[in-house]
Amino acid sequence: MINASVSTVWSVVRRFDNPQAYKHFVKSCHVIVGDGHVGTLREVHVVSGLPAANSTERLEILDDEHHVLSFSVIGGEHRLDNYCSVTTLHPSPCGTGTIVVESYVVDIPPGNTREETCTFVDTIVRCNLQSLAQIAETMARNNNNNNT
Repeated sequence: MINASVSTVWSVVRRFDNPQAYKHFVKSCHVIVGDGHVGTLREVHVVSGLPAANSTERLEILDDEHHVLSFSVIGGEHRLDNYCSVTTLHPSPCGTGTIVVESYVVDIPPGNTREETCTFVDTIVRCNLQSLAQIAETMARNNNNNNT
């Protein structure tokens, strides 16, 4: 759970043009087609050390009302063939924070096992969500300090 409101967390997640705001494995991102709506394409360059150089990604869903963002990887130099991610945000049951669920599907590349592929992607997703929590919680604290 992230100790920040859904609106605060969503303000970070929904920025398809700026995944590096919380995804530390992203070195840079450039929108190559579109204006941030469904169908927008971005080119993402990853930090060195990962088994990838870049990926071209398409925004599949951006639902501000239900807090859902989905993208698919459609090209690039990486090992995540047919990768598609869906991120949803939900108010926590106690009403004090946000629960973020990120699910994905991906093909298993030749030379890798299902376990190796899932471990790799799960590690990236976990790191991204930890970073998102830190950023959103800092934003929430700063907003609370500015309102007092």
